[in-house]
Amino acid sequence: MKKKLLALGLVSVLAISLFAGCSKPAETPAPAETPAETPAEAKYADGIYFAQEDGFAENGWKYMVTVEVKDGAITSAVWNGANKNAGPDKITLSTDGTYGMVAKGGAQAEWHEQAAATEAYLLEKQDPTMIEYTDAEGHTDAIAGVSIHVIEYFTLVEKALAAGPVGAGQYKDGAYHAEGAEFDANSGWKSTVDLTVINGYIVAANWDGIHKDGGDTKKVQSADGRYDMTVAGAKAPWHEQAAATEAVLLESQDPASVTLNAEGKTDAIAGVSISVGDFFTLAAEALATAK
Repeated sequence: MKKKLLALGLVSVLAISLFAGCSKPAETPAPAETPAETPAEAKYADGIYFAQEDGFAENGWKYMVTVEVKDGAITSAVWNGANKNAGPDKITLSTDGTYGMVAKGGAQAEWHEQAAATEAYLLEKQDPTMIEYTDAEGHTDAIAGVSIHVIEYFTLVEKALAAGPVGAGQYKDGAYHAEGAEFDANSGWKSTVDLTVINGYIVAANWDGIHKDGGDTKKVQSADGRYDMTVAGAKAPWHEQAAATEAVLLESQDPASVTLNAEGKTDAIAGVSISVGDFFTLAAEALATAK
């Protein structure tokens, strides 16, 4: 009996072994398919971006940037400036030696050269926030050969990119001038208008006057009180009303946007009671060559 039980046990073990040997081995799960790589999303939309400071600083300058993006990357980012007296832009004045930071201020390089180095840094980094300043004025040690404060530039680039592409304005870049044909028979003044255009936009406008007898301009004499309209009951000094009128053109970008009466006056500009016809007429004349 014991022999039979032993034989049966051996048969059972053998059967189990044979069954285990014939069973299909467990399959290793196939690795998940790696999705095809997709191109990195462009960081910026293609186009031309533009931003400028809200007003002129105490030194008379206002900065602006023109940024171009192609295939999602910043390909150019020009830093420039306009003066409150209008005329040539800062790059032009620096290039021709008029601004003269080296000769007049002992700088290590001219302004336009330092601006170009700053622009090159941005093109390399592709991000206006990737800059560290060494002081509150916005200087940096990150850009070789640059001693000027650069915070205005990077702030404006950031502002321009946040606003999105705006394209270029309708005018050719440059400095434009026009003046009256003759001096006024009564007052002796003749109006002058100077404009600065950058990226197609009017970024500075200066309405002034010259006298037949020479001397300081009308705006200078108004600012120091020698030409004082308020004694005759004017709402504000002439230079303040002129500045308000200039601001309207910078906003509208069109000298024909203001409706004038027969005397050249308008109700469209708050605080302005003087005749502004000369300004808008001369601005249109100056811009006639800018299209």
